[in-house]
Parts: sequence; C-alpha cells; structure tokens
Amino acid sequence: MNHSSSMRMTQFASGGGCSCKIPADSLETLLAMAYELQSESGPTAHGVEVICGLETGDDATVVRTAEGATIISTTDFFPPVVDDAFDWGRIAACNALSDIYAMGGKPICALNLLAWPVDLLPYELAAEVLRGGRAATDEADCILAGGHSIQSDTPMYGLAVTGLGDQMRLLRNDAAEVGDAISLTKPLGLGILNNRHKATGERFPEAIAVMTTLNRDASEAAIRAGVRAATDVTGFGLLGHLFKMARASGVTAVVNANAVPYLEGVRDSLDLGYIPGGSKKNLDWIRPNLHSRCTESELLLLADAQTSGGLLLAGEVPGSPVIGEFVAPLESVIVVR
Repeated sequence: MNHSSSMRMTQFASGGGCSCKIPADSLETLLAMAYELQSESGPTAHGVEVICGLETGDDATVVRTAEGATIISTTDFFPPVVDDAFDWGRIAACNALSDIYAMGGKPICALNLLAWPVDLLPYELAAEVLRGGRAATDEADCILAGGHSIQSDTPMYGLAVTGLGDQMRLLRNDAAEVGDAISLTKPLGLGILNNRHKATGERFPEAIAVMTTLNRDASEAAIRAGVRAATDVTGFGLLGHLFKMARASGVTAVVNANAVPYLEGVRDSLDLGYIPGGSKKNLDWIRPNLHSRCTESELLLLADAQTSGGLLLAGEVPGSPVIGEFVAPLESVIVVR
C-alpha cells in the first residue's frame, strides 16, 4: 500500500533522524555533569543491579533483578527522515528496537512517543506514523501498547522499549579484544541520502529498505558466532561509534576504508554537497583520535550520521563484510586505504 501524502513531512523538521542528536562531545559533558549530581546510593537499589549504565555509553541500560532476570531498557525518537508518514513510523520504530538487538536482547514490549503539531498536520498523518511503528513492532514480535503524546511545533516519533537478555550472552561495547575482526551488517550513507531526500524530494527505496530492516537477524547471528562486543551505527556515524567501542574496550580500531559498503548514489550525493551537519560534527569530534591519509570526503562518508543503521561487531559473522580489526591498546581509531 502507498501511504504517501502531498504534505512533505521532512519540511517540518529542522534536522534529520539521528543526525539531530546532541553532538557527542557536548553529550558526554552533559552526562558527566548530570551523573555527578546523582545520589551516592551505589549500583543497586531495591534488589536491582545495574549491569550496563552510563560508564561506557552503551546502547541501552541493562539491569538484573533480585530474581535473576536481565532487563534491557532504551528509548529513541526523532523528526521525520522521509516524507512518507508510514515509512517514517517504521524507520523510527526499527531504530529504537535496534538498541535492544545491539545489546544481544529481544524486545518484549514498547510504548509510543509522539510529538505532533496539531494545528499544522492532520491527525490522519499521525495515525499513519503510529501504524508504521506498529508494523515494525509486529515484525519484531514486540507488544506495542499505549505511550505518551504531546503537542509540538516539530513532529517527532519513536519508542520506549523494554527487552530481555541473557547476562552471559550480552553484546557490550566494552568487550572488544585485540585480534577481533570488525564487521558491519548494513551499508553506510543513510544520512547523506536522507539529507538529499529532504532537500529535493527524491525517494531512495534502497535506503528505506535498509532503515526498515530489523537488526534482529544480525544480533542473533552475532550471538551464534560467539561475538561479545557490539554497538549499532546511528547518529555518531561509523567512526564515532567505533571510537566509543575502542575507547571502552581499551583497544585500537583499524579500518580498511575500501572494505566499507555504501548505498548506491551516496558518493554522487556527497559530491553534490548533501552532507548533514551532524556528520561534519561527528568528524570534528573524532578527528583528535583519528590517524588517516584518507581524503576529507572519505572521512565524511565514514562519519556520516546514520538512522537505523546496522550493527558494528567485534568478530566475524556470516554474510557481513569484515571492514577492519582491533589491534594493540592505543585507544584511537586508525583508518587505512
């Protein structure tokens, strides 16, 4: 079914998707200030123990209950990245669910998060967004019921998701080891193509297909392959998320830029100037820890802010290209041709 509308949803967004994230350096400063103000109650409360929290900037919070259950919790939302309301809902939901898969868990229930300009956009479009979210959660076998909505000048949509995991089989961003291969499960370039779509109205079906593909199969394949370290590639780009993993694990990431897969049309779109502001900020943030002879254009591609991107894995997984390896503990990212 074609759920397109004559109203261009992306024109109501100042930015696009995960490129709207607060820049990584500013976010880390903000979280450091907020964390310092928290009570000194320790890592446990009411019998609940924090397994993964703020320390390494992992994809979700993981806690273990007194009864031994491992619960994974996350949330994600953003303005429209495409003009089709139904597709936007699917993309936003897949992106939120990805955090659970990036931790090696399975989503079990979710809540809608909706902000809507009630005087500018009809409720019929909001219903299409919610239907898109429901389509993604149905595919994930995740219950979607209720949530929260507010009036806002900027439309935004996403989910709060709760999942279950096995503490002994979690995928964490601090568990990469020297000698691990670096694998990537989806091609890059989503930020650039989404930026071009917003500017021109051109539709990129391959990009939509990538963004609406759940990371469930990739997560399950990683666990079967014995992978223990992973993250998903979203707003901080491949370089940003890889640096966070390398820093948390105390290793160095060496990337073969020629092995990194890209969506069709990305390089042409880059040459035409469709570079998201978030991608440029990503590169600025990572540059002090980057050693490369690549061109600026190549680095911008590697730093491109993704929305509902793939998993970045410390290990080899069938069907996913190997783009590099983790080496001696220098805690930086090296990009090689």
